[in-house]
Amino acid sequence: MQLTHEENQFERKTFPITLICDHIYFQQNIGSIFRISEAFGVENIVFFGKDIPLTPRKINKTSRSTHLHVPHMVIEEFSELHSFLSENNFEIISLEIASNSKPLKEVIIPENQKIALIIGSEINGISDELLKISHQIVHINMFGKNSSMNVVQAASIALYEITSL
Repeated sequence: MQLTHEENQFERKTFPITLICDHIYFQQNIGSIFRISEAFGVENIVFFGKDIPLTPRKINKTSRSTHLHVPHMVIEEFSELHSFLSENNFEIISLEIASNSKPLKEVIIPENQKIALIIGSEINGISDELLKISHQIVHINMFGKNSSMNVVQAASIALYEITSL
């Protein structure tokens, strides 16, 4: 028998993970990012870029009201984001296929350190300026002909892996 939301036995937990969304603009993805972040106990979401469409009426369909429960902010300038990451001593992990990326399964999570997980835009992925300041760049091994997947699907896999360690 399927359990209701109230009957599930999952432990409520928040992880020291801040999800950095690099120029993500599709509203369905933004809503889904809130939903998956809430499900995996993400501490905070940072939307990086100008004119991020955080119109709750439009994202609510996919967020299922989780945008009301996950702390989030918008940072428009790289210098401000870089300061935020440096001042808070994050281990910066980018989720991107790159010449120097390693499989997600090999990610190293330093003990007692906050994680900034960067996910990239639907069109261009993660910007070079963010890749350059990353401590680790990880990718999801894929076995089909396509070399990319939807940003929310990728974030879901990464958050599952990181919170399972």
